[in-house]
Amino acid sequence: MKVVVCDPIHEAGMEILRKAKDIELVDASRTPKDELLKIIEDADGVITRSPTPVDEKFLSHAKKLKAIVRAGVGVDNVDIEACSKRGIIVMNVPTANTLAAVELTMAHLLTAARSFTNAVWNLKKEHEWNREKWLGIELAGKKLGIIGFGNIGSRVGIRAKALEMDVIAYDPYIDPSKATDLGCKYTTDFDEILKCDFITIHTPKTPETINMITKKEIEKMKDGVVLINCARGGLYNEKDVYEGLKSGKIRWLGIDVFEKEPVTEHPFFELENTSVTPHIGANTKESQERIAIQAAEAIIEALRGSSYPNALNLPINTANTPEWVIKYLELSQKMGYILSQIINKPIKKVKINLSGDISKEDKSVLTFSLVGLLKNITDSVNYVNAEFLAKEKGIETEVKSSKNETYKNLVNIKVITDDGEYSISGTMLENHPRVVEFKGFDLEFEPKGKMIFFKNTDVPGVIGEVGMTLAKHNINIADFRLGRNREGQAMAVIIVDNNVNDEVLEELRNLKAALSVGYAEI
Repeated sequence: MKVVVCDPIHEAGMEILRKAKDIELVDASRTPKDELLKIIEDADGVITRSPTPVDEKFLSHAKKLKAIVRAGVGVDNVDIEACSKRGIIVMNVPTANTLAAVELTMAHLLTAARSFTNAVWNLKKEHEWNREKWLGIELAGKKLGIIGFGNIGSRVGIRAKALEMDVIAYDPYIDPSKATDLGCKYTTDFDEILKCDFITIHTPKTPETINMITKKEIEKMKDGVVLINCARGGLYNEKDVYEGLKSGKIRWLGIDVFEKEPVTEHPFFELENTSVTPHIGANTKESQERIAIQAAEAIIEALRGSSYPNALNLPINTANTPEWVIKYLELSQKMGYILSQIINKPIKKVKINLSGDISKEDKSVLTFSLVGLLKNITDSVNYVNAEFLAKEKGIETEVKSSKNETYKNLVNIKVITDDGEYSISGTMLENHPRVVEFKGFDLEFEPKGKMIFFKNTDVPGVIGEVGMTLAKHNINIADFRLGRNREGQAMAVIIVDNNVNDEVLEELRNLKAALSVGYAEI
């Protein structure tokens, strides 16, 4: 499958793509945009950043395109509706730059309190020693209002608490306990935020959040309020904020994002009471590496059909769907995809059993499971047609719920074929996806990477023989998980670093104790 990288990403992500045996990597990151259109004509997937507009012109050339990853948070450059009409999945990488954005916010917060940038400039460039001029204020004891208490906002809150600030969170889309458990106050009254000494915003850019702070809200604020925006341009009305800065109503503005970018001339630049940065929220070595790795892994998983991490145009409303539910849906699809690679007989029936609150999402779990299960049967399966294709192929489906004493939430997928049943169960452990049962054996492993499933009679020496067979082919074992039953059988899930070919699998099948050998890759 051909993946075109349209804009520069960290080498760590490029290396992942190069090593994927089923991926043909084309590095077009330095290619002029008009020439890029020819390169993407037969691309299955692309990775972009903000310089590449994924618009109608782009999409009209990319006739084979199945998936797009925006290596970053914002997708302003991607026409998501046009992609959806063409059946193209759009994904972003929303959490890789979290710490970088949090720390830049804290830098602006501290700069606002101490006029830090002005003091540095005054001494270094103007060679003046003005201790008296740069009288600051302390953060301790001040109220910080945080608009949006997600991955970034909540971490800003934790750090502000460490600076002894009183933190008030406003976010109608979270459980109040997410704030109160961190020692912060939660409010549904936006006016409480407007009464704070410092206000910072950490929301996506939506019709609801554009111009969230205007002249009307500024008038309700304290005299000398400090505003910070390291999220998205346009959340604060720039004209109204400028007037507030000039009048002194707003003591200071710390801003990293603008309504129109790039910008080198702006009224904010004329004022002393601002700290401005050129959208560098994600610009750390660590975050750029994480962004590239996650973008590469996402495009590979999407093209293989195992999952669509952080997809923005799924048939569910991800903005209003709790994160834990999305994680279970992704886990369901991955488990279905594992089974699709193990099963070599026609599927007759799919039975899904749900335990816990995830049982309320039964229809979505079925859809995601079928997308994974049918991937090796047809390359045209998607979230819209999964149930239709299953019915068309004579596959019965059944979803029910039951109680489970061990796990708060559990998804069990059972597939029935002519040669028996295949079962897999998964849950989230400490917010990480885990398979906790496979073909009736209790074991635990992460559904990721290159996985050998080795079932054998439970006799001495088997692990050694398996290890020697893999070593002979220079295959390194990364993880080895074992489960046993009361019938004298064992099931090993062996996660390896290197590619596994049919020759290796056949040698494993020929081991005396072997009962069955399967292989799956996510």
